Amino acid sequence: LQITGLILGGIGMVGTLAATVMPQWRVSAYIDGNIVVFETIWEGLWMDCISQLGIRLQCKFYDSVLALPPPLEAFRALMCIAVILSIISFLMAIVGVKYTHRTKEDPQGISIFILAAGVAFLLTGILVLIPVSWAGGSIIRDFYDPKVPMPLKRELGAALYVGWVSTALLFAAGAMYCSVFC
Repeated sequence: LQITGLILGGIGMVGTLAATVMPQWRVSAYIDGNIVVFETIWEGLWMDCISQLGIRLQCKFYDSVLALPPPLEAFRALMCIAVILSIISFLMAIVGVKYTHRTKEDPQGISIFILAAGVAFLLTGILVLIPVSWAGGSIIRDFYDPKVPMPLKRELGAALYVGWVSTALLFAAGAMYCSVFC
């Protein structure tokens, strides 16, 4: 169970990092019956990208941190904290697995690092879930809002799905470690 939690937590950690750096949080939506599409626009936490005919990709980092909308600043902060906490959680899990020794004399020989890793994985899952779900909710709300012009409508990007899967893996790893400790 500890090794499975370590594997799930490691995959969740990598997924958290991937979701943070991926530019596909918001992807351009084509809904006006436009079959020929020359450009695809990706919007991420750190940059915007334009793919032209799937051949040429141009990405540009945001110019100013101060010009970003407040939700994007909050998403960036939460995801950066989640990446750092996921790395710490993974390292605590490694230490906990290494120093857990159950013997006949000491059946409770479980390291406190196991519990700390479990709680940290759960907290990391929450930190990833908040910005990913908030961004997904605002994309869906804007998509169905008739006041938003068609060229400005966006769809859910791959980074959001990576974030949701990472959240599930982090929750699973955290639950495994907490149950091992209990």
